[in-house]
Amino acid sequence: MPCDGENSVTEEQPEYRSSIGWVTYEEFMELTEESEQRFELIDGVTYNLASPSYKHQHAVSELHGPFYNWFKGTPCMPLTSPFDVTFFKKENNICVVQPDIVVICDKDNVDERDKYRGTPTLVVEVLSSSTRSKDMLKKLELYQQCGVKEYWIVDPINEHMLIYLLEDNDIINNKTYSKHARQTARSDVFEGLEADLQEVFALMALGDYISQTDM
Repeated sequence: MPCDGENSVTEEQPEYRSSIGWVTYEEFMELTEESEQRFELIDGVTYNLASPSYKHQHAVSELHGPFYNWFKGTPCMPLTSPFDVTFFKKENNICVVQPDIVVICDKDNVDERDKYRGTPTLVVEVLSSSTRSKDMLKKLELYQQCGVKEYWIVDPINEHMLIYLLEDNDIINNKTYSKHARQTARSDVFEGLEADLQEVFALMALGDYISQTDM
């Protein structure tokens, strides 16, 4: 079912079109099947996903640990990228993204080809310099419109985290958590799910690690 809404992005907005025109879902699938690279499709525009940095992957790893432990034995499952999530935003606007972490509670929406066709309850994106605008604007709008209940945006450069609570195509609450304030980020949707920002952003310099291992 298309995830339409009053505040939906229309196809007429030029900033959501590529220089060669609107990329269809069928064209996107053909592109991904013929390439070993990773891509996303949002509002008719394809995005090539660059290899993530060490800081990026460190934050993903530190978050996935508490997520895995908290959801173990529950009907929900946290999964990390690369994992395609397909949103039917409109009948002629199918978007495909690969969030850093997704929590899916509708496992029955995995089809016979082992592909997920549902809506994650919670999505986590870790920012990088190349994805900051897309993650904070375009993906927020996409998740808001398509039924995601909670969206975590993790900023490893500034060492803070934004958590958006989404409902009925709207942002009903948002909170900011900072490592410098020694805060722990907490989910509104899953009571008890939390992440200590001191651990998420506790990054040992690679040079320090090498010097210690040589001792």
